[in-house]
Amino acid sequence: MDILHLVDRLEELFNSGFHIPLTGETAVNEMRFLELIDQLRVAIPDEVKKAQQIVSQRDRLLAQAQEEAQRTLDLARERMDSLVDQTAVSSAAQAHAEKIIAQAREEADSIRREADDYVLESLSRLESEMNRLLIQVRNGINKMNEERGLQ
Repeated sequence: MDILHLVDRLEELFNSGFHIPLTGETAVNEMRFLELIDQLRVAIPDEVKKAQQIVSQRDRLLAQAQEEAQRTLDLARERMDSLVDQTAVSSAAQAHAEKIIAQAREEADSIRREADDYVLESLSRLESEMNRLLIQVRNGINKMNEERGLQ
């Protein structure tokens, strides 16, 4: 379940609670409140799991890029070896093989950068969302503490 939805439900529960006249206190349904807290405890690890999945996906992309780069390097070396035997074409073959190797490295670096950017963006969004939720929870706690102090 989405953390934001659970926080909204907590707020709704508080807002629908019975305000005790002449006090700063509100009575809420304890069972519903505890149920929502339990759901939050379950949902937060899910968000962490999502972040771990993003990191795993990035690692998979990096591994695929490295495998592709290695295959390209192997192919380039094979091509280079076959062309080395021909003396007239030897220097051109070596230059071509080096170009292929350079392109493969550039492609691998590009894929790695894109994967890193994707993971960084996803983790930044998750961090921002979790910070926003933390602020909301702290504000709720502060409000409850303030209201208790008004007794």
